[in-house]
Amino acid sequence: AIIDYSVYDAIRAGFGKVVFVIRHSFEKEFREVFSADRFGGRIAVDFVFQELDYLPEGLTVPEGRVKPWGTNHAVMMAADAVHEPFAVINADDFYGAEAYKTIGEYLSKLGDSKNSYCMVAYDLNRTLSENGTVSRGVCGVDPKGDLTSMVERTQIERMPDGRIVFHDGGADEELAEDTPVSMNLFGFTPDFFAYSKEYFAQWYAENHENLKSEFYIPSVVNEMIEKGLATLKVEKTPSRWFGVTYAADRPATVAQFRRLTEEGLYPAKLF
Repeated sequence: AIIDYSVYDAIRAGFGKVVFVIRHSFEKEFREVFSADRFGGRIAVDFVFQELDYLPEGLTVPEGRVKPWGTNHAVMMAADAVHEPFAVINADDFYGAEAYKTIGEYLSKLGDSKNSYCMVAYDLNRTLSENGTVSRGVCGVDPKGDLTSMVERTQIERMPDGRIVFHDGGADEELAEDTPVSMNLFGFTPDFFAYSKEYFAQWYAENHENLKSEFYIPSVVNEMIEKGLATLKVEKTPSRWFGVTYAADRPATVAQFRRLTEEGLYPAKLF
């Protein structure tokens, strides 16, 4: 599984624990597969749960809501399991060993500091799919390397003439090959949980009637930066992201892992 490579890279980068955010409906099957034994006992494993009704006190699930609350709600579920600087990833994305090394080194220096976060950004041209459009968080970065904004752009693709454009604003808008984009590889300190919970209440008040609205990590990050509550260092990586955005991506992804193994970057048996 892609997550096996992520855990392998995290161990190599010095991480000591992995927390899976899952749902009770598939807990039994998931625990049977992804126990600490799967990873050779080389990293501690914990499980937390994201459910629709796991909300801050006083909030309720709107009638008709079936969609999960989003990526930052998932992060909030780990508040009782994480008490040190931590990274957040998507389980179905391959980020590359260098990305984990980069974020691990940053987090290892934070100690008990607060409100100093980070993310690993990729060049846009290293995150595209050959089988359809993608959505990416386009990052604004100041001369110090700190994030100034993160804007979700949808329907990004490479055109026949070689340009990369996005279509979500009506007219096509071109993006540079090396535009820094977020793939949801963030580094936070535990104070992020408290602010997320506080901001969720505000977000809920404004969005709960939209049954498909989601509480995304970039929403919270942008809010904190705009209010001057935190800084977020943008660390670039030369790694190439890949994953399975579309079913047709699978053969190419399998081939990528085979190539990385043949090049000696990963053993044939990870654990």
